[in-house]
Amino acid sequence: MSARTSSSAVAAVDLGATSGRVILGHVSHNELSIMPVARFPNTPVRTIDGLHWNILELYRSVLAGLTVAAREEPALSSIAVDSWAVDYALMRGGRMLGVPYHYRDERTAAGVDAAHRRVDPQTLYATNGLQHLPFNTLFQLEADQIAGSLDAADGLLLVPDLINYWLTGVAAAERTNASTTGLLGVQSGEWDDDLIAALELPRAIFPKLVDAGTSLGPVLGRVADDLQLGPHTRVTAVGSHDTASAVVAVPATGDDFAFISCGTWGLVGVELPSPVLTAEGRLANFTNEGGVDGRVRYLHNVMGLWLLSESVRIWEKDGESIDLAALLAGAAALTTPVSVFDANDPVFLSPGDMPARIAQWCSEHGVGAPGSRVEFVRSIVESLAEAFASAVRRASELSGKTVSVIHIVGGGSLNSLLCQRTADRSGLPVLAGPVEATAIGNVLVQARAQGMVSGSLESLRSLVALAFAPLRYTPTADRAR
Repeated sequence: MSARTSSSAVAAVDLGATSGRVILGHVSHNELSIMPVARFPNTPVRTIDGLHWNILELYRSVLAGLTVAAREEPALSSIAVDSWAVDYALMRGGRMLGVPYHYRDERTAAGVDAAHRRVDPQTLYATNGLQHLPFNTLFQLEADQIAGSLDAADGLLLVPDLINYWLTGVAAAERTNASTTGLLGVQSGEWDDDLIAALELPRAIFPKLVDAGTSLGPVLGRVADDLQLGPHTRVTAVGSHDTASAVVAVPATGDDFAFISCGTWGLVGVELPSPVLTAEGRLANFTNEGGVDGRVRYLHNVMGLWLLSESVRIWEKDGESIDLAALLAGAAALTTPVSVFDANDPVFLSPGDMPARIAQWCSEHGVGAPGSRVEFVRSIVESLAEAFASAVRRASELSGKTVSVIHIVGGGSLNSLLCQRTADRSGLPVLAGPVEATAIGNVLVQARAQGMVSGSLESLRSLVALAFAPLRYTPTADRAR
C-alpha cells in the first residue's frame, strides 16, 4: 500500500488505438508522479460485417487495471478515462446496439458521399471547423443511417463516455472529444441543431455536453464493490480525447511552441485561443478541435507510427520476430539517401501490406523504392519527419502564431531518429517527452478538479516541466539526408 496520503491519488485510464493502460498519479502543489499499474492490448476484431473494437474485452481490461490501482490506493480520489476520437456505440434503453465500428473500417465511404450531398464541404468547415477525415463521426453516422442502424437507437456514446457510463450510470459527452464528431458548432461548443437536421440525423441520440473537470458522480455501487473502492471515489471528465489530455502535459515554458502528439497518429499543431476558419486552412486540411479550458487545438493529422507498426506486423506474419530497435539503429546509420513519400496519402490508412503500399507509391511517383527493411524504416522516419516539419510550418503560417520550438510527446518521443530528423527538417529545436503525456494530462485535470492543485494550463505545464524534463534535439545542417 502506498505511503502517500490517499487524497493525492487519482487513476488515469488511457486507451490508445493499439493499447491501453491504467496509471496512478500523485499530485500536489510541489509533486507530480505517475506509476503504471496495468497495460493491455487493444486489438480490433474483423467480423462478417466489418472491423470492430473489442469493447467488452477493453472494458474488462480497464476494470482489471482499476482493481490493481484500488489495491495500491484504497482511498482513490478520482478516476478518469481518455481515448482515441470519433468512434462510438449506439444505445437503446442504456444498452449497446451492436459492437462499435473501428474508424479504419471501409464502410465510411458511403457516409462521406451521403453527407456531402446534404451539406457541402465548405459549409461543413464553416460550421464545425474540422479537417476532412473520412472516418469523422458524422460520416460514420451517415453510414449508419444508410444501413438503418439509427432506427432503433435512442442514444450515442463516444468510447470514453461509454466507459464512464458503465462506471457511473451517467450518460454525457465531454466537449474535447465531442468536438471531433463534426457535429459541434466550432464557435458555440454546442451540438449544432441545424447541421444535425441538415444531415437528417436524429437529434435525440446526442447526450448532454460537459466540460473537462466536471465530476460525473461516484462509481456505481456494484462496480465499486467489485473494484473494492469506497464511496468517496468519483469519476471525473477530463480532456477525454487523448490528444486534448496530451496537450495539457506539453512541458512548455512559453506560448511559442508547436506540439506533436505522436503515437499511432501524429497530431501536429499549435494551441490557440480561438478557431481559424479560413479557406486556406480548409484546403490545407487543418482542424479546429476543442482543448481543455476552452483552448483550440489547431492541427493536422499525419499517419504517425501506424506506418511503422503496420510494417512490422506484416514482416512478422510468417512467424519471424522483428527487432525494431535494431532496425532503427540500422536506419540511423544509413549514409545513403532514401525516398521520401507522402505520409498523408489515404492509401496508407487501412490495415494491410504497408511495405508493399510504400513501394507501390514510390513506383507510381517515379522515385526509388526502399530495397531492405532498414531502408523501409529510414524512409518511413524521413517521410514522417518531413510531414511533421511541413505541418508545423503550415500551422504557423495559417494561424499567425510564432513557433520557436517543437514539443514531441507520446510514444514517438522515444524514437530518437524521428526526433532528430524532425529537428533537422524543421530547423527548430525539438523537445522530446514525456512519453506518457496523455495519462499525465488526464491526471492533472483530475487533480485540479479535486483541489489538489490549482491554476491555468500554464501552471500545470510548469509542474510537468519540473517532473519530466524533456530531451533536447538541436537541428543540424543535414536537412535532406
